[in-house]
Amino acid sequence: MSFVTTPRLTTGGAKMMLDTAIQKADEFGISITVAIVDAGGHLLVLERMDGGRFHTVHSSTTKAVTAASNKRPTTQKGAQGQDLDTLHAIGLALAAGSDRWTAMEGGFPILVEGECVGGIGVSGGDWQQDQDIALAAIKSIGADI
Repeated sequence: MSFVTTPRLTTGGAKMMLDTAIQKADEFGISITVAIVDAGGHLLVLERMDGGRFHTVHSSTTKAVTAASNKRPTTQKGAQGQDLDTLHAIGLALAAGSDRWTAMEGGFPILVEGECVGGIGVSGGDWQQDQDIALAAIKSIGADI
């Protein structure tokens, strides 16, 4: 077979996730940046809330790209899920490119029926808030968690 049919994240779905993430950040009383990318790591939507720090634009985008690329949440583990010490985590970020890989929590793949359709990255809260916001956004469109 030369072709397969795969699900794809729509802009409407990405905007629904974005709205959920902003609502959750409001509940926490924090200003965040949310980045949502497609399966190839290309930006679909990005929003930095009023009061959000400017560096969170880069970190949220990198989290989304990393999650989509690795098809798993961003953590201090390598592409195969292996434990990394700080030196190796930094080395991997330098080798992949600082805009293509990060060990910071807050990035999750968006999975539908086992297929990765994109990634979401949240920055601006502590690591647990970033994760909770991203997971709420994913759940809002019925994607797998």
